[in-house]
Amino acid sequence: MEASKPPWRVTASRYVVDTRHLRLREDTIELPDGTIVEGYFVRESRGFVVIFALTPDNRVVLVRQYKHGIGRVVLELPAGAIDPGEEPLQTARRELSEETGYEAPALELVRSFVTDPTNADTVAHVFLAKGARQTGRQELDVTESIQVELATLADLRRFVRDGTIDVMPQVAAIYTVLERL
Repeated sequence: MEASKPPWRVTASRYVVDTRHLRLREDTIELPDGTIVEGYFVRESRGFVVIFALTPDNRVVLVRQYKHGIGRVVLELPAGAIDPGEEPLQTARRELSEETGYEAPALELVRSFVTDPTNADTVAHVFLAKGARQTGRQELDVTESIQVELATLADLRRFVRDGTIDVMPQVAAIYTVLERL
């Protein structure tokens, strides 16, 4: 985009869905050349976290669970939405504990990613949790049925290469943390 051209201008906006699970805004946009675009939809979000939890014996904590959007079971790192008033670090600690029963002495923010800049404002925050140990039981939400699994780093690399783990933000998170390790 040329620096001299102004960005898109929102001329009208309304929420068409505003629930706990989805907030969808419909905008009318005026483009820099004056063209009006109606019905441009944006998903709003407080973002989410992805936690790469590594046990003392260098195994990675994974979760296997049904995801309704895609209609199938997926294998991934623990993850979850940021609640109102929460900071990403708080969410990472909470989600790791709730989904897996694991806790870690320290969590490190590795990187944040914009997930879909065309149609959403969502940012994913990737945390590394070294020394993760199972300290309690899962405390799952009503929509969650999660099986916890442990994988070696070699298995994890294979899972992202062969498509066993195929959720894009998860793959990006895994490769980013593997590069850091």
